[in-house]
This record gives sequence, C-alpha cells and structure tokens, in this order.
Amino acid sequence: MSVAHQLDGRARDAFRNSFGYLPRAVAVAPGRMNIIGEHTDYNLGFVLPAAIDRHVGVALSLRKDPGVRIRSDRYPMPVDFDTLPDRRQGNWTDYVLGVACQVRGVAEAAAGFEAAIVSEVPVGSGLSSSGALEVAVAVALLRAQDLQLPPLEIARLCQRAENSFVGARTGVMDQFTALLARAGNATLLDCRSMHHEPVPLPGPAFSWLLADTRVRHELAASAYNDRRAECEAAARELGVASLRDAGPDDLERITDPTQRRRARHVVSENARVLQAAAMLQRRSPRALGGILYASHASLRDDFAVSCRELDLLVELAAQGPTVVGARMMGGGFGGCVLILLETPGLDGLEQYLAEGYARVFHRTPEFHRVRSVDGVMPGAAS
Repeated sequence: MSVAHQLDGRARDAFRNSFGYLPRAVAVAPGRMNIIGEHTDYNLGFVLPAAIDRHVGVALSLRKDPGVRIRSDRYPMPVDFDTLPDRRQGNWTDYVLGVACQVRGVAEAAAGFEAAIVSEVPVGSGLSSSGALEVAVAVALLRAQDLQLPPLEIARLCQRAENSFVGARTGVMDQFTALLARAGNATLLDCRSMHHEPVPLPGPAFSWLLADTRVRHELAASAYNDRRAECEAAARELGVASLRDAGPDDLERITDPTQRRRARHVVSENARVLQAAAMLQRRSPRALGGILYASHASLRDDFAVSCRELDLLVELAAQGPTVVGARMMGGGFGGCVLILLETPGLDGLEQYLAEGYARVFHRTPEFHRVRSVDGVMPGAAS
C-alpha cells in the first residue's frame, strides 16, 4: 500500500473517531522539495520542484448548518466556530479557513463542514506543509460538494487564500506541485505562463537527503514579505513587470544596493534553474553539484535568507566524498538543506553531519530520506 493510501485510511479513521460517522470526501496531498529555484516563483520566474513522500490527509463532510469543526493530529485542541470566520485567527487554522472562504466563493454555498486532518509533513522545515494542507482541504471541500475545477484553478485558489487570508505573499509553486507533480520527475515550471514539463530525476544510484536544522526563526514570515517587496521595488526601478524580465546587464541600473543584490539572486537563480533542468534532461546528475552550491551562496550572500545552521550543514555536506551538491531549501532562516548524493553514502553522511552539527550547536539535525511521488491529482481520495 502506498504512503498516500495509508494516510487516506488514517484520515478516515480520524474523522470517524472525532465525529462518529464516515466522511463524505478525503484528499491526500504531498509536500515538496525544490531542487532549485528559490524566491523565483513570486517573481514570475522558473522553479524545479518535486513532490515527496510526506503527505497531509483531510477527511471532510459538509454540515447542514454554518458551523465549522476542525480536528488535527498535530494540534490537540479542537477548533469550533459557529460560522466560517471571514478574518484570520493568527494560527495554523488560517490555512484551512482561508481555503474554505475561497471555495465558498466558488460554490456560492454557506454550509459549514467538519474536517479531520492528519499529517506527516514536518512543519517549518521548508517542505510545504502549508501548501499540502491547503490543497488537501480544497480538493476535499470541492469533492464533498461534487464540484470540479481544473488543477491550475485549484492551485490559484489556494495561493489566493495564502496571500489574502493568511497574509503570506507566496507564489504558486507549492500548490501547483501538490496537485500536478509526477513520480520520478521534477517539474520545470514557468511561473508566468504556467507552462510546465516533467524533468527526469536521477535513478536509484543517487538519493535525495533533507537535513533539517530544527531551527524555526520567528523573523522568517516577515522577512519573506520584505524580500518580495524589495524585489518589486527593484523591478519598478528597472521599468519591468517583474524581475523575470531583468537580465544581468540591468543590475547596475538599480541604485539601492540591497535591492540590487536581491535582483541579482533572482536573475542568476532563474538561469540556474534552466541549467539544472538541462543537466537532468541529459541524465547528468553530477553536473548539478556546482549549480546547487552556487544557489546556496546566492541565497546566503545576495538574498540574505540563510543562517549559520544552514551554512554549516552545507559546508559539512561539501566535505562528504559521496555528495554531489547541497543547498538550503525553502524560504530561509532555518528549515532544511537539500543534498544530492550517491545512495551508498547515506548512512555515513547522516552520521558525519549529525556529529559535526552537534559539535557546534549541541543538538542533531533531523534527516528525511525522500523520494518523488505523484501529486493529489489523480491521487488518493474518496
């Protein structure tokens, strides 16, 4: 039985245990790793994500009244509302409530719902636990009402929920990946045109290891929005709609040095995404090493979203004889380092990283050996 189907069963059991009857709809959506393309999606550039075998499952039924009841295996306190709130609560439920508000606008119905949520995606690790939750909620709510929307429209719906309700000005990469990823492949996604194509990932001789710093810096959310504002200011000075349309020769026209550095990262990262996709298409995974390390250096120096914990793990990984390349992954200021390595070196590398990290920070990272999987469509559901 696949991991997605196992979580489907867990979600159904959690719903029955919480509410005493069987759910009307179930959806299971994966988290994601991003091979390369960090902070480029909201600049309408290129990204190269893949869905991973860590999922969020949502079992759901509609109510006959406007009430909302939410239960989660990650957060023990029950969540109950007499009606769907129209403003954020300032906690994890905003991802659920924001999506529900968006779906209500599509469905033009005011029925409440009951939902049980189960998750195996680490929170705050840069693996898109929020995107997986949003997509699973959206798909379950739509199916409970016998409504169908194209996957891209669902992705946009979830992005609007995160932008307008949660208040995080994210791009569409995470939701898109949770919906449309294909096992064995990353997806080269143009975040402006939404053109996408599968890119084959390395075979079993190579593995992806995520090393979680277990650091959750409080400034990450506000800094994310700051970086987006800096990018938008740089684009305005250049007279372009987004930094997607800027090139290396344009950078010196940006007068503010901070905005210039932010733009330099976006411009160079877009080029690295296309280079990485070309190397994977040519079945040359070892050529990714320099690209991954360059991405980390750019995120550290030009975009200023790394931290000492992330930097140390990349530095340690670079010393591993079986490591192809490594970089920080996600919004920054904590979370995971993505490492591509030869599969036989997994055990040794984990031990080496754990020991080196513990010598400096007196704790060990958490490791996730991940493989690519399909998105929720046409994944497990009721």
